Amino acid sequence: VQLQASGGGLVQAEGSLRPSCAASRRTGSNNALGWFRQAPGKEREFVASISWRGGSTVYADNVQGRFTISRDNAKGTVYLQMNSLKPEDTAVYYCAVARSWHAGRALTDYAYWGQGTLVTVSS
Repeated sequence: VQLQASGGGLVQAEGSLRPSCAASRRTGSNNALGWFRQAPGKEREFVASISWRGGSTVYADNVQGRFTISRDNAKGTVYLQMNSLKPEDTAVYYCAVARSWHAGRALTDYAYWGQGTLVTVSS
């Protein structure tokens, strides 16, 4: 499975972006999907996950209420709507396919990773 992320970019604080990530084939349609991010000099951290039917979502505390994860299984695509962006949200954002239908915050819950898309938030 190959994952292609896009939709990052440069935005001012309080702005919005909507990265997306498409799988090369629909293997991920029965698996949970997630977004992680990695800022320079920091470890990769969990952002959000969504179960395979989309009925269950999990968010990191620092994005809860600002970010929304969604998926379109027909297109094999996962989205991350990011609103009220802050400079501390600056990072490379990675999408990932989980090992099962439901996944949480651990990196080890995920089997396949995209190449990442850079999000830069200016103050």
